[in-house]
Amino acid sequence: MLALRSDSCDDHVVLVIRSDVHAAHHCLELDGAELIQSWESPARAEHVDGAISAAENFVLEKPDPFDRSAVEAVHHPEYVDFLSTAWRRWTAEGHQAPSAMAFGWPARRFRDVRPRNLEAQLGYYSFAADCSIGAGTWPAVADSAAIAQTAADRVVGGERAVFARCRPPGHHAMKDQFGGYCYLNNAAIAAQRMRNAGVGRVAVLDVDYHHGNGTQDIFYDRSDVSVCSIHADPFEEFPYFLGHDDEVGADAGAGHNLNLPLPRGTDARTWFATLEHAGAWVESQRPDALVVSLGLDTFVDDPISHFQLRRVDFATLGVRLAGFGIPTVLVMEGGYATEELGHNMVAVLAAFDAAG
Repeated sequence: MLALRSDSCDDHVVLVIRSDVHAAHHCLELDGAELIQSWESPARAEHVDGAISAAENFVLEKPDPFDRSAVEAVHHPEYVDFLSTAWRRWTAEGHQAPSAMAFGWPARRFRDVRPRNLEAQLGYYSFAADCSIGAGTWPAVADSAAIAQTAADRVVGGERAVFARCRPPGHHAMKDQFGGYCYLNNAAIAAQRMRNAGVGRVAVLDVDYHHGNGTQDIFYDRSDVSVCSIHADPFEEFPYFLGHDDEVGADAGAGHNLNLPLPRGTDARTWFATLEHAGAWVESQRPDALVVSLGLDTFVDDPISHFQLRRVDFATLGVRLAGFGIPTVLVMEGGYATEELGHNMVAVLAAFDAAG
């Protein structure tokens, strides 16, 4: 079993893995009855990069080359094939629309039969109409996965903590389905990458406003990666069909999944009390490394979310995450108050670093 160092040779330096490949990915989504440019825009990453560049003690690196084997350790190979070829197939079939989107999905009492037709596969491999596939989608998705993989490698190599500035995000991506702006599950890729490198046990802590249904799906029957998520009650919020508190894992994974749903309007005091519960549970799992799905759509002014955290609270979050005292990969997930996202992200990362 690989023993990881919890100290870095470079004190008070935050290592950030990022690139500009994401910028060509523009997503359409069905919002209510209107087709709009997605809330998950290139500007999100650009504001984070700008805030990091203006801050002290951040070191930026480009990701290592995309390793498909790291992805296929958590996603079905035929699903990865679909994602990597969907746009080429779409244009080859003569479609003129700027993005490929599903218009029909398997539902209750439908057979689970993998279709051959591209339009049918767009529904088969997705679970929501908030994701489209365009010319820049697969390059951005592969690059985002490479960022997560590289961050995990750096932690295995001895870094105390690394921030994976991923875009598009990943925690909704299931073994073989995309949705919620997510195509490949970056947090799961990072966790599995560390497991493959010999790290004994890994915990994933998801603090995004929305439940990380994809991460739960990937690790639900496993005991080597424990998953804890604090999120909005799925009776009220997307992704609706997973994230309830009675979902505790199955088979070997029984007892290794914890969901902590909270009502709309939850304030910082209640949220942090829940974080303490989550933290105690994570520590009880005795992980050797931590992956944080770092969604900051818990912000009070987030346009599509409904918790009440402020910038000062994100600094408090950073201190608490550092308090685990184990090697950590922090993976960017949601956060749609675009102009504030960079400042909020730096608040987390700077406080994490200073607390170490």
